[in-house]
Amino acid sequence: MTSTNRTTNRPLVIAAIMASMAMVAIEATIVSTVMPQIASELGGLHLYSWVFASFLLAQTAMTVVFGKLSDLYGRKPIMFVGIAVFVIGSVLAGFSGSMPAMICFRLIQGIGAGAIQPVSLTIVGDLYPVRERGKVQGWLASVWAVSAVVGPMIGALIVQKLSWAWIFWVNVPIGLAAAAGFWLFLHEAPTVRRSSIDMVGAVLFTIGIAALMIALTEFGVGNSGVALAWAGLFVVTLVLFIAQERRAADPMVSLRLWGARMIATVNGAAMLAGMVLIGITTFLPMYVQVVLERSSVTAGLTLTMVMLGWPIGATLTSRTFHRIGLWRMVVAGAALIPVGTSTFALLGSGSSPVLPAVGSFIIGLGMGVMSLSSLILIQEGVELSQRGVATASNVFSRNLGSALGAAFFGAVFNFGLTHGDGRPMFSDEQLRMLLQGVHGSVAGDAGIRLALGGSLHLTFLMMLVVSLGVIALALLLPKEGLENHSVGAGKPAPK
Repeated sequence: MTSTNRTTNRPLVIAAIMASMAMVAIEATIVSTVMPQIASELGGLHLYSWVFASFLLAQTAMTVVFGKLSDLYGRKPIMFVGIAVFVIGSVLAGFSGSMPAMICFRLIQGIGAGAIQPVSLTIVGDLYPVRERGKVQGWLASVWAVSAVVGPMIGALIVQKLSWAWIFWVNVPIGLAAAAGFWLFLHEAPTVRRSSIDMVGAVLFTIGIAALMIALTEFGVGNSGVALAWAGLFVVTLVLFIAQERRAADPMVSLRLWGARMIATVNGAAMLAGMVLIGITTFLPMYVQVVLERSSVTAGLTLTMVMLGWPIGATLTSRTFHRIGLWRMVVAGAALIPVGTSTFALLGSGSSPVLPAVGSFIIGLGMGVMSLSSLILIQEGVELSQRGVATASNVFSRNLGSALGAAFFGAVFNFGLTHGDGRPMFSDEQLRMLLQGVHGSVAGDAGIRLALGGSLHLTFLMMLVVSLGVIALALLLPKEGLENHSVGAGKPAPK
């Protein structure tokens, strides 16, 4: 499946892609900003985390499914499906009358997001040759960066002036505009493949990933028994899925493709990088506010530096990978991640917030370099008919890493709080009051900061260990055919 450049208006198609991706990116930060207000109105505070987990669960599970569907039926119809499902979920979420309803409608949004992100990146790979693709991917990285900064501000403004429902309904005009752009300006050549989709594999894959995500979520909140039950379902489903994919004529997930050394190495590095990213996002603001005793604005700025470094890294990659080579760019980007993470391991109670801000920027720079070079590498290293599922595999790996990281680093953090030798213990209510600026006794607050600082330091050290795994996997990437940018389009991935 190829694009017909004589009739396709590439700049306007890219505008439609940027609109659809901005819709998904802004939604994530807007919801995070206004969820306290939503929870206070709808109730069900114990279900708070599921508003985010349901979205991530559905997005992760459906990413590979929609990537495969785009290879079979074309990018354009799958993008329409993704945008339509996301907009429908957004409209319904705005009408939520309870927290369970909100969770259900966020899941629908996640299904749509699972199509939009990987298929958008695949369309860029179809429309642009490798020399131009890096620049365009850099623009898309900038969309995510700007959205991360603008989202909270838009959310705060909407809550002040309008109902919180409008944080969801604002997606309707954006989605319609993006869909119109694809309809009018993206023209694909007729699809020559007539293969039927592996429905059994798709169902087993979705059930397996859903079970894994639920297990990780339950483990993160301390429900070990429930987590083990879901983990057992994941293992059983995984065995059945592998058996199905081995005998399927046209498998949902090509084990040969995913098992190729290049694909496996790049996706493994992406998964570990996703773990580090979610770890920083979750725990750095807490450290800055409680241990360093700085404002929430300062905490937000330190974290925003990640999104500032990301598009810069992507832009540098787009301008230099032709000369330096994709292998070197992947390794360089991967090396920057542990460099940035090491700054968090150096933090102390008297540290300046400038130190974690610099670390965040370096990590963002590394993510921008590694993610873009990895994406180009994958797209150029597989058959054209497999580009959609290969692109989706990379997005899936990063999302899965985020889920794994949330559970793993959450467990490390809790271990540090409950097994700290000589550290004073404190309740959740005491921590909540401290985060809200309601102070107790001086000694009590100091004890909480000491215990929390020790636990967060342990968590940062584990992030450093995981980040070293990123560079280790990058170094295992085969050099053959990757010394320069000219990875042959249409050639199979190196084994």
